[in-house]
Amino acid sequence: MEIDNLNKTNFNKTIDNQEVSLFSLKNKNGFVCQITNYGARLVSFFVPVKDKAPIDVVLGYDSIDNYQKDDFYLGVIAGRYANRIANGKFSLEGKEYSLFVNNGPNSLHGGKKGFDKVVWKASPFFNEREEEALELSYLSMDGEEGFPGNLQVKVIYTLTNDNEIKIDYEAVTDAKTILNLTNHAYFNLNGAGEGAIKSHDLVLNADSFTPTDAGAIPTGKIQSVSNTPMDFRMAHKIGEHINEDYIELKQGIGYDHNWVLNKKNNELSWAATVYEASTGIELKAFTTEPGVQFYSGNYLNINNGKNSKSYPTRSGFCLEMQHFPDSPNHDNFPSTVLNPGEIYTQTTVYQFEVK
Repeated sequence: MEIDNLNKTNFNKTIDNQEVSLFSLKNKNGFVCQITNYGARLVSFFVPVKDKAPIDVVLGYDSIDNYQKDDFYLGVIAGRYANRIANGKFSLEGKEYSLFVNNGPNSLHGGKKGFDKVVWKASPFFNEREEEALELSYLSMDGEEGFPGNLQVKVIYTLTNDNEIKIDYEAVTDAKTILNLTNHAYFNLNGAGEGAIKSHDLVLNADSFTPTDAGAIPTGKIQSVSNTPMDFRMAHKIGEHINEDYIELKQGIGYDHNWVLNKKNNELSWAATVYEASTGIELKAFTTEPGVQFYSGNYLNINNGKNSKSYPTRSGFCLEMQHFPDSPNHDNFPSTVLNPGEIYTQTTVYQFEVK
């Protein structure tokens, strides 16, 4: 298989009078990252493996037509508010705002037409280290999906020569609003469409998590992971505890929770490590964000992935670096309020190594 295997003509389309394209970034070590400006999505990430064909570790589709039908947020930049807001409601300065409800009674990943369903302006460039990068920008208008303020968002993907996908976020608003952005890539270190991720070893740099109700909304408590299947401070297989009778795993459905990262400030720091022994691929994640939503792909059910591969339940995992779900409705969670004159910034890095 060619490392740059996708047919770019399948990504040439006009949506909402905006041109959609597929962009490829390469580094000096032979790693390739592919991104489309429809939803600012990570489409592919090829990891060179000794004596084997490069392994694409990101779940995705072969065409924009399939991405337009996607219900699983494959590879997207989720916003304005990544994750869930209870009952689609929040308040700012005494005014209640109502959002589109698209996940049971709750609003998820920005509503009916979040950042995953819009076309971003794209500008490829080389950074000061001569690394290939792609700047994506989008203006979210006041009132879009119920959120206040005209919000100008910029996301830069960089494929570094340290074999990293580096994602830098920046945003400004002209009115008080809330904002929570993340990347929603599904990874499989066996390769996209090459079986389950239950054998992956996972470590999370978190002593606590935010327990949820039946609708996956945090209760507001911050609970220790000690003596629970949520404890990934030492390496455990992703599938090791999923079928245990533990209320947070909902009788074997799996992980879809926010972990509170061990950090005291917003400096870029290590958040998670995932390793698959059969391929030798290790992913380390770093972030400036206070939390990570680890999702074990519980509801995946895709039959038309790249190269006609299927992506069934638990064939991919997400490490969504973010603020906590439903933060606007919990005063004890880190604030997601963005004021005029402030600049929202965030950096997340996914670093790959073959051992």
